[in-house]
Amino acid sequence: MKKIILFATTVALAGTSLQAAEAPATAVIEKLRAEARKVLAPLPEKMPGGEKDTPERVKLGEKLFFEKRLSVNNQQSCNSCHRVDEGRGGVDNDPTSQGTFGKRGDRNSPTVLNAGYHLAQFWDGRAPTLKEQAKGPVLNPGEMAMPNPEEVIKRLSADKVYQAQFRAAFPADAAAINYENLAEAIAAFERTLRTHDRFDDFLRGDNKALSAGELAGLNTFLQTGCTTCHNGPALGGNSYQKVGLVKPYENLADAGRFNVTKDPDDKFKFKVPSLRNIVLTAPYFHDGKQAGLEQAVSKMAEMQLGKELTATETQQIIAFLSSLTDKTRGAKKPAASK
Repeated sequence: MKKIILFATTVALAGTSLQAAEAPATAVIEKLRAEARKVLAPLPEKMPGGEKDTPERVKLGEKLFFEKRLSVNNQQSCNSCHRVDEGRGGVDNDPTSQGTFGKRGDRNSPTVLNAGYHLAQFWDGRAPTLKEQAKGPVLNPGEMAMPNPEEVIKRLSADKVYQAQFRAAFPADAAAINYENLAEAIAAFERTLRTHDRFDDFLRGDNKALSAGELAGLNTFLQTGCTTCHNGPALGGNSYQKVGLVKPYENLADAGRFNVTKDPDDKFKFKVPSLRNIVLTAPYFHDGKQAGLEQAVSKMAEMQLGKELTATETQQIIAFLSSLTDKTRGAKKPAASK
């Protein structure tokens, strides 16, 4: 295999040698794209499960997503932990999120962006759909802490705006304001949170979508074996994997999916996170203990693949990960390691 020179570093990539200041040749880019498309794919245009979504349901779901009256003390909404406002990445950027009464949970809040493409919801996959996930935090004593569905519906039913919006969103239901419809509306809104990034442009044939550094990073990502787990359209979100496959992770307090299935084979397994918008979602891992991408990328390679990345390889992968950021959410720098 011939080499391509990028950023004064030799990177294994089929093609013709060229200098750092040069753009890769078209043939090199096309070959790299072909390799990437063996394991990666653009996000589909629509998320699954939205066959009955309507503009009215989406509008209602968006209002409910930001509704603080869904928490017992009117202080917290879905958006409190899964920030989609202000160009945020669908997270609160805290290691773990603070509930209504100030207590923090045990796990990092995963992004809600593109979540409908995942095989299940939550780190342990205990909710099979967006709708089922939406039901959980509202009634969780450590999160929004509402005492029961009836109290939720009582609050919403007292609002004439909600009365009209639920009727418009669920015209076939005599009692349109109910907990099932609340969750379905939130899910409908969340299914609109599909992002658009330059990597999909590249996969679809745009040779200028990625910089030379990002192309080198993609190649390093592929060569390192990151796609063993981070594959498919979401670059993850489609399987469960043990954290610490080769080298144990230091945090053994959370048994992961085992807590749901009670299957010993599921100990320390978690849903593989999607890498879409990863630059915006620090800190990392299920416990939020990896402050920045440098730390997360190098530790993941060591724990899961038994590989010790050089500083250059780590930075190349991070450069590629930057191409996975939604265009409308801006090009933000990765959070620095602490």
